[in-house]
Amino acid sequence: MIRKILALLVGIIATSVVVGLVQQLGHYLFPLPVGTDPNDPEAIKKYVETAPFMAIFFVIISYSVGAFTGGFVSTKIANNGKKIYAIIIGILFLMTSIYMMIIIPSPIWFWILGIAVWTLVLVGYKLALNKNEYTNH
Repeated sequence: MIRKILALLVGIIATSVVVGLVQQLGHYLFPLPVGTDPNDPEAIKKYVETAPFMAIFFVIISYSVGAFTGGFVSTKIANNGKKIYAIIIGILFLMTSIYMMIIIPSPIWFWILGIAVWTLVLVGYKLALNKNEYTNH
């Protein structure tokens, strides 16, 4: 039971850290315009309307890497071959992503990718499974 809880907690933390780090890289490569307050929702909404494509796409990249990481880490820690931990992490972060897309208006392509990308938790899950399951036929 503790291992299952730990799988979820560490998976959530790993996902959060990876998403945050990749988004920080995006902010470094594509900084906000001088004078833009990152804590002002209205300023961020205005920025998103005119931001370079890659500045916005970096958020999708962060979700992708985070989803993969969450699925992989939770599966490795749970160590029981069940995908439920990866799915729970995917659903939690999917809900967070949808909330953010509602708060900060986003283009339709971002909505599509921002939702679809969380299925990558299942890729992380698959790659975390014991390799012997695939090589011993």
